[in-house]
Amino acid sequence: MAPRKEQQIFQATLELLAAKGYEGLTVEGVAERSGVNKTTIYRWWPSKAALLAAALVKADLLAMEPPDTGSLSGDLEALVQRVVVLLTRPPAADIAVAALGAAAHHPELATAAQHFFADRFAREEAVFDRARRRGELSDTADPLLIMDLLAGAVWLRAVFRGLPLDDDFAAKAVSAVLDGSASPARPGSVSPRARPGFGPGSGTA
Repeated sequence: MAPRKEQQIFQATLELLAAKGYEGLTVEGVAERSGVNKTTIYRWWPSKAALLAAALVKADLLAMEPPDTGSLSGDLEALVQRVVVLLTRPPAADIAVAALGAAAHHPELATAAQHFFADRFAREEAVFDRARRRGELSDTADPLLIMDLLAGAVWLRAVFRGLPLDDDFAAKAVSAVLDGSASPARPGSVSPRARPGFGPGSGTA
């Protein structure tokens, strides 16, 4: 399928999910909204769950490339900020909440959500690979746990607690997590607390 047509289908899928929820999402509706024949859509994706799984991972609307700021703290703050945007700004926020909310009741959609998070983490791993090469991260640190702690903090505060996220939330969250994950300071190296955004007066916890 041509990339442009595929993106039209994915965008229509996510827009309908945000507007009508998973129950209201239909292949027929996607066909009408995207202008692509439903027979063509079914040829590539046999069900709406399969279509949504592909859209969550491949849609330009939710595209994510790992940041490269030159430091682990900077990269993680950028990643946290992207999660903040995902969960607080429409249409991405409506898509994320609808997809994850429905996943609890639809096993086939739970698989789609798992694919989404697996794809995200596969991209994020580059951040940790670079950090280890720079000596910023200990060999025993668990990158998946770090991302779960950071992204989970955003989910809990923004979605479940319904609390606002301050401008310095990302820096505070990263500081709290890195204090337990950074490698010991080497002679001439900069400790986590001395990095930009982590020192006294930086506004971080």
